Amino acid sequence: MSGQNHQSDNHIDVLIVGAGISGIGAAWHMQDQCPDKSYLILEKMDSFGGTWLTHQYPGIRSDSDLYTFGYRFKPWTSAPIASGEEILKYMGEVIAENRIDRNIRYGHMITGASWSSENDLWTINAVNPDGEKQVFTANFLWMCQGYYNHDKGYTPQWEGMSDYRGQIIHPQTWPEDADLTNKRVLVIGSGATAATLVPAIAEQCAHVTLLQRSPTYFWPAQNVNELADTLREIELDEQLIHSIVRKKALFDQRDLIRRCKDEPDVMKAELLALASEYLGPDFDIDKHFSPRYRPWQQRVAFIPDGDLFRGIATGAASVVTDEIDRFTEKGVLLHSGETLEGDIIITATGFNLSVLGDIPFAVDNKPVNWADTITYRGMMFTDVPNLVWVFGYFRASWTLRVDLIGDFVCRLLKHMDQKEATSVTVTLRPEDQEMDIQPWIDSDDFNPGYLQRGMDRMPRKGSKAIWQHTQDYWKEREEIPLIDLDAKEFVYGKSQAEAESDQVELAV
Repeated sequence: MSGQNHQSDNHIDVLIVGAGISGIGAAWHMQDQCPDKSYLILEKMDSFGGTWLTHQYPGIRSDSDLYTFGYRFKPWTSAPIASGEEILKYMGEVIAENRIDRNIRYGHMITGASWSSENDLWTINAVNPDGEKQVFTANFLWMCQGYYNHDKGYTPQWEGMSDYRGQIIHPQTWPEDADLTNKRVLVIGSGATAATLVPAIAEQCAHVTLLQRSPTYFWPAQNVNELADTLREIELDEQLIHSIVRKKALFDQRDLIRRCKDEPDVMKAELLALASEYLGPDFDIDKHFSPRYRPWQQRVAFIPDGDLFRGIATGAASVVTDEIDRFTEKGVLLHSGETLEGDIIITATGFNLSVLGDIPFAVDNKPVNWADTITYRGMMFTDVPNLVWVFGYFRASWTLRVDLIGDFVCRLLKHMDQKEATSVTVTLRPEDQEMDIQPWIDSDDFNPGYLQRGMDRMPRKGSKAIWQHTQDYWKEREEIPLIDLDAKEFVYGKSQAEAESDQVELAV
């Protein structure tokens, strides 16, 4: 895996795609565990951050606590729920402290990636900030570009949208000159983005209305971590505090997820009771905050200090649960017959799934259709050599899997060196040939809209656990470090050039 036969300025051992939370984490693991290997990050934006760079809407914040969303190697020292600005600052510190910026090339849009079995190399075509075409080669490809299209969010096409005379804004492409001062604002949506936006703009607007087709579960709580604060009072080391608080948060999360599955009615009652504490006994909780699905079948959105509920309780914001019949000149007409007027409509309606960055891939000149592949633990794919994709967790912090996969990739690279292998491919074992092949995620277990709209483009999973992204961090943190890299599903090889070189050496 040294790549010593192909040295050039644009050849690297490991090419990392994306300088977001996953890519920066991957880079740290490379430097920490594989310091003898070269790596490079290609990032299409002009800076690092991924989601936290592209999302500029008011109030942008995490919906996972930073003690688990933060990297395990970099202590988080502020409130559990952080603003996008704070997260970018944290990532910037990781980059600066580890001099990762030396290995990032910003403004590089990848236009294609092709694997050659003859040379056991990936060739990556890109366009640099000056519009010039560039070619990189790499022994290994680490896809850290995220899972949705950063350029354009998802907006349903409602009848009459062209009739509306106000401004329509999607949060993902928030305009710098947006002025909500004393405006009547209508926010369409019911997820974490809508819950973040409404309280963030409520004081600025004349009034803001949250229009949701169906309710979402919200978890209101104080944005503090009492355990962390107590440990700081007794002057423990921040790395130790981070480790302890992280473990406690993960313990609490696992218990919450278990209860949502085992006793959904009880959990639902508890969540609605929390909402009622803010909104009062006369508010119609069942209509506006009682979803049709069980808790955690879709993401439970954390609202720090109950800010969304407090905004509704004070009258600065209101909530309407109904479906849109059509847009009008001044707002929207609902199925109920009610008309909601607004000077600005914000469509917090989700995003578009991006599979492996929507980059055209080929293996030995044959285009890769990801839907024809089967995933190995949600990170490798049958018949696609030397490639790993970081896809995080729905019910736990994304970064937890960044760290797990970072360990796995570095261990795999070292194992390949020990075997003098230049390629590794996952393939179905003989005993797996007859297993059921299913969609990436079971919609009965988790069914957000972006996945349902794009499931036909995703890799498939098998009925056996190793051929799935189980979404279970608490099992994976035990299983992934113990993966037998010599198991039958891993097929190692040498390039044709390496094999011929070995034959010549043997002949001599």
